[in-house]
Parts: sequence; C-alpha cells; structure tokens
Amino acid sequence: MGSAVDAATMEATQRLIKKKPTVVFVLGGPGSGKGTQCANIVKHFGFTHLSAGDLLRAEIKSGSENGTMIENMIKEGKIVPSEVTIKLLQNAMLESGNDKFLIDGFPRNEENRAAFEAVTKIEPAFVLFFECSEEEMERRLLSRNQGREDDNIETIRKRFKVFVESSMPVVEYYESKGKVRKIDAAKPIEEVFEAVKTVFTAQDDKVAA
Repeated sequence: MGSAVDAATMEATQRLIKKKPTVVFVLGGPGSGKGTQCANIVKHFGFTHLSAGDLLRAEIKSGSENGTMIENMIKEGKIVPSEVTIKLLQNAMLESGNDKFLIDGFPRNEENRAAFEAVTKIEPAFVLFFECSEEEMERRLLSRNQGREDDNIETIRKRFKVFVESSMPVVEYYESKGKVRKIDAAKPIEEVFEAVKTVFTAQDDKVAA
C-alpha cells in the first residue's frame, strides 16, 4: 500500500487520531432496515451517519476527477478500491465537527476492513449487526415502492449472496473480538429500536465509566 497512501491521507489520519472518534460499523443485509434505524440513532444519540454508498454517489455527482474515476469503475462492474472509499469517509469525519460516527454499509468485505484499520488506525467501538431472514428482507424489498429498479427478485437474491459471501466474514472477524452487537431486525421498527437503544445506552455507560 506504500505509495497509495499519499501525504494528504496521512495528514487526515493524524488529524482524525487526535479527534479520538467513536466509530460504529452498521451492517445488515439489503432490506434489514439499517437506514431507518441509523436515522433513529442520529436523533437519539447524536451520532453522524455516514453511508459509504451515499459518499461515493455524491463524489460522482460533484464531477470531480475522483468522481469520474469512481463512476467509470462502477459502470465496468469493478469494485471501487478501499482507499478511495476510506478517503471519502475520513474527509467526511473530519468535516463533520462531530466525534461519533455510524458508518453504514462498510466495510463490505475483509479487504475493506483491514484497509480501514490500516489507513485510519481506528478500530470500531462495536459492530451493530441487523440480523434478518432472507425471506423477510425479500418481502420488504419487493413491497417498498421507491422505484428502485434493482428491487427485482433476481437482483435481490444476488445482493443477498454477495452480502453473505463478502460481509459475513467481517461480522465473524469482529465477533471473535467480542465487538458484535446483534439485533433481531425482523421485529417491528419500534421494537428493533428499543433493542438498539439498549446497546447504545450500555456503550454510553461504558464510556462514562
């Protein structure tokens, strides 16, 4: 990774380390309700919600050189390099003025995870993992009328498969470190949030102690 980590990234890393941010990774399959719960956590616990996908889309929209490169890679079906996403996350964290972050939908795989820790020198406080059966996630995705053209049955099943193959090893890695907080995401939204609140309140108590 040597030359890929440029001076600006190293400087951002130093500034971020000084900030001592609390980072929570939010993972769950497509349709597990992560977005809804992230919005609730932001409201109740004062976190800043960073979605890796949103940051990449915003960069593409900006028309920057970086954005054009990202757009071309996505069009060709390639995975955007971890360093690119991490740089966007780092900048967003530095610009936010907050020191508590929910990082949603990242790390998507083991390589993302290792790169994030190597570049930022940050380990998450914990991983919030929304567990939900494929049947339930499928039902939710097919019933939501957001006009997302990727919400058809074949695409949904492909997304599940990618999630299980790529993201579950990340969950297992952090589970081995005792850092995973599992939430039963199949319940109604209010009940799911009660479980989420318990996790964050316990974390606040730990920090205060």
